[in-house]
Amino acid sequence: MTQTTEPLIRTELRDRVAILTLDRPKQLNALSTALVDRLDEELHALRAERAIRAVVLTGEGRGFSAGADLAEIGSFAESPAPSARFRDFVGHLTEVFQRLQEHSLPSVAALHGFAYGGGLELSLACDLRVAERGTLLGVPEMKLGVLPGAGGTQRLPRLIAPAVARQMILTGKPIDAERAHTLGLVNELAEPGGGLDAALELAGTLAAGAPLALAAGKRLVDAAVAGDLRQGVDYERETVSVLHSTRDSAEGLQAFRERREPRFTGE
Repeated sequence: MTQTTEPLIRTELRDRVAILTLDRPKQLNALSTALVDRLDEELHALRAERAIRAVVLTGEGRGFSAGADLAEIGSFAESPAPSARFRDFVGHLTEVFQRLQEHSLPSVAALHGFAYGGGLELSLACDLRVAERGTLLGVPEMKLGVLPGAGGTQRLPRLIAPAVARQMILTGKPIDAERAHTLGLVNELAEPGGGLDAALELAGTLAAGAPLALAAGKRLVDAAVAGDLRQGVDYERETVSVLHSTRDSAEGLQAFRERREPRFTGE
């Protein structure tokens, strides 16, 4: 693990929601190897926290994240194999973002100010996104002669129209939160300063759901986006059949009959 004296990630537990805050405000929450390591550790630790039902990811300071740490990337030129170092760096981001997407807990990104490059790619790995009005979202890597390398070219066209994703990737120009909301890239808009509260409200709604069904729902939607329709429907049928045999399913039906809120346990 990379050693650092920076806090990098600040974790707060609020009710049944874990808030993970990117905490490098002086570097605009640039994604260094050390920060991504810490994020990976926190996500892993949350798997053992049965009381936590959802995750909110946010950023300290002026914006969510300006993207990958260009200072660290620049240092690769001094290594014996700079291309290999860069490949490893991008590969690490890709793997951690994939683990975030596949995490059993539903996640909400709370965006403000800006979400650029790797910062936007990080938010794309979350299940849902809330953005304050005026927030800028973009993948400006083309302006550096490269492309998004942590899932951006693959996740973006799966969330919005491919033609729009192509324009964002090939021009590098950002879009604002209002247009992102119209396109479906952002689930909910919030007023300036209200993004975290809006994300917490949304996460609270998710946290009230049955944990096994939430995790299965995430998998089914991913399968629907990436796979064959017939295979997806078959997978859905088998998954729902398994869920029907859980204690949470029985509790949900009982609560409905008794006209009360269900008390899900994840069993």
